[in-house]
Amino acid sequence: QVQLVESGGGLVQAGGSLRLSCAASGRTLSSYVMGWFRQAPGKEREFVATIRRSGSTYYDDSVKGRFTISRDNAAIAVFLEMNSLKPEDTAVYYCAAAESNYPGRSINNYRHWGQGTQVTVSS
Repeated sequence: QVQLVESGGGLVQAGGSLRLSCAASGRTLSSYVMGWFRQAPGKEREFVATIRRSGSTYYDDSVKGRFTISRDNAAIAVFLEMNSLKPEDTAVYYCAAAESNYPGRSINNYRHWGQGTQVTVSS
C-alpha cells in the first residue's frame, strides 16, 4: 500500500502561481504512473495531468500551457507547477498513483490516493 501526501496548497490571487508536491511515505514512486486530479465543490473529481514512468506527460485542455507535472530525479516526489491561476482552478487537488501502464484520465485506474490539498484562487 502506497501512502501519498500532498502539500503546497493555499490561497492565491488570480494570475498567481502555486507548486503542489506529492510524496510517498517510505518508498519511491518510480514504478507508478502518477496523476493529479481536482474536485471543486459540488462537482465530480476530474483529471488534471499525468506523468508516465518514461517521463511523458499528458494534460487536460483546461490546464494545458499553464500547469506542469514533473518528477524529481530520485522519484520520491511528484510536483504540479501551476501558473496563471484562475478562479475556476479552485478545488481540492489530489495526487494519485496507478500501477497500470496507461491509466489515462480515468479515476478508476488509479489505485492509491492522497488526502488532498486545497487550492483557492481569488478574483
